[in-house]
Parts: sequence; structure tokens; C-alpha cells
Amino acid sequence: MVDRFSDGLLTPAETSSCLEIPSSTLASWLKATAAGAPLVHQVEPVRRGQPSVPFIAVAEAHVLRSLRTLGLRMSEIREAAAAVRDAFDTPYGLVSKRIATDGVDIFVEHGFGDLRRARDGQVPIDEVVSGYLRYLIWEADDDFPTSLRLRQYPDSVPVVIDPRFGHGLPVIAANRVPVKAVTDLWEAGETVEEIAYEYDMTPEQVDSVCHAVVRLAA
Repeated sequence: MVDRFSDGLLTPAETSSCLEIPSSTLASWLKATAAGAPLVHQVEPVRRGQPSVPFIAVAEAHVLRSLRTLGLRMSEIREAAAAVRDAFDTPYGLVSKRIATDGVDIFVEHGFGDLRRARDGQVPIDEVVSGYLRYLIWEADDDFPTSLRLRQYPDSVPVVIDPRFGHGLPVIAANRVPVKAVTDLWEAGETVEEIAYEYDMTPEQVDSVCHAVVRLAA
């Protein structure tokens, strides 16, 4: 069983690819701190070149990427992260289940300053943050996420990173089949109907996943 906090799940390069974050940006986040703890936690790899980013850090990087997408400066993010961690008394406050409730208000108060609305000028900023947080998936009795939905894949076929399946690489949420297993068959010439039968999916779902991967690689 992979420990979400102490076991390396992905390499920095794999994390950057899965979350669509420039590798240089992720490298700086792995070095940055807030409230005495890393913004994105990293563990010592078992061997050189082995995974050093635990699942909890993948989730942290998702939250940071979301805040940066809103145009927040790193100084604002560090202030907000410190406030959340202090309020929740945990170095993993950025991804605590409480962040989806009272934590959003802390972000607005400490990190956003006068920024009250999203870039389109229509949606309150707290609603935008809540929208990003919905990609984190918590189980009922757990304060920290167990999986992360990847927003670049279609809603019709949710794809997640789940440390319990696929060695941390993206899997299809419904059947836990690695995305790469599906696309490998497709690239080998299997029809979408054949792949759908193999993995208990619809041809439309297979087609959506494969074309999403093609778009991401373009």
C-alpha cells in the first residue's frame, strides 16, 4: 500500500506532465516554503531517478497551479498557504478537506487582497477557487484527498491520479484502467469497439480519451 505522504509516487517530470506544469515551475515550488514547510512536499527517492513526489504533493501542486492560473503572485500564495496551515495546524493545509469549506474564506482574506472576482468579472473569487478544489477527491472519513481528477480530460470519461492504482499514473476513474493501456492499443491499430469491449467502456469513451491524449501531446 502506497503511503500518500511518505512514499514517492511520481518523478518531478511525471508530475509536471500529468498536471501540465512547466518543469522549472514545479522545481521552484518544491524548493519554496510557507509557514516553515515546503509549498509542495518532496521525499527522498529510493534510488536516483526514482519517484520523489508523493501523492499529497501532487495534490498540493494542483492547488498551487490553480491559484497561479487566477493570476496570484507567489507572495500572496505563500501568505495564504501559511494562514491555512496555521488555522488547520497541519503542513498539508492546502489539501485538507477543510480547505473546501472554511479554508476558501481564509484564502480570500489572506491571499487575494482586493481581488474579489474572477478574470471574467462575473464569478466571485471564492466560487472560482471552489471550482478548482472540486478536482480533489476525499473519502468520507479522511481529511486528506485520496485521488485527484485531471481537468484536461473530458467530463464524460473522468481520469484520475490515484496512488492505489496504476502506479500513480493517470487511470480512468470508472474502471481504474491506465490511460496508457487504452492509448497503446489504439496506437497499435485496435478499433475503439475492440478496446471498449476489452475494458468495459463505450466506444465513445475510448474515442474521447484517445483524442484527449492526442490534443495534450500536440
